[in-house]
Amino acid sequence: MSSDVTVVLAHGAWADGSSWSRVITGLWAAGVRAAAASLPLTTLQDDVAALDRTLERVGGPVVLAAHAYAGGVIGSTRAANVTALVYIAALAPDEGETVADVFYRTTPHPDAPTLEPDAHGLLWLPAEAFPAAFAQNASAEDQALLEAVQRPISPECITAAVGRPLWKDRPSWYLLAEDDRMIPAETQRFMAERMGATVRKHGGDHMPLVTAPSVVTDLLIEAVDTAARGL
Repeated sequence: MSSDVTVVLAHGAWADGSSWSRVITGLWAAGVRAAAASLPLTTLQDDVAALDRTLERVGGPVVLAAHAYAGGVIGSTRAANVTALVYIAALAPDEGETVADVFYRTTPHPDAPTLEPDAHGLLWLPAEAFPAAFAQNASAEDQALLEAVQRPISPECITAAVGRPLWKDRPSWYLLAEDDRMIPAETQRFMAERMGATVRKHGGDHMPLVTAPSVVTDLLIEAVDTAARGL
């Protein structure tokens, strides 16, 4: 495995970079450098710009990974140092689509929360959604932590149409979470097949980076190993 390849991790809605903590330590133990991009979740354009700054700072070849909403962000970068993309139960809109288009493609899970903007026009995840749908396989402690550090997302992030997605020009991997109550497995399967991604399946919830970090880490190492052989 090449130490020249860095994994850059983009968090989803209602989360921050700390959601990748267990994956980062797993990569570190395997000798793989990692950096978490901090997305403002204000507009899709702002989030892509924040990701691009991280990619510029890291330099060198990168395997770029996203969870959930951030799939739309990593697909929108044009950074030349990205060698591969990894989607962790992530949304992958095609050209002309929005994140909301693919998020609402199928009937939501019965336990999925109803999302309404607050007085400031921001979307927060209701407290009851963390144990019911967001991370039902997590411990009560982890669910409380996820709720406490959640960051709201602006509807402008999910209603902006994307351009030609980078997954059309880079190899991609997809971890399909089969018991995801936020993004139905049917939707994930549709996106992964449309991308032509290498698919790995996990029978867990929407937050495998918290509830099954070794599964996520193993997939990222697979992508890093493949990228390193191509350098």
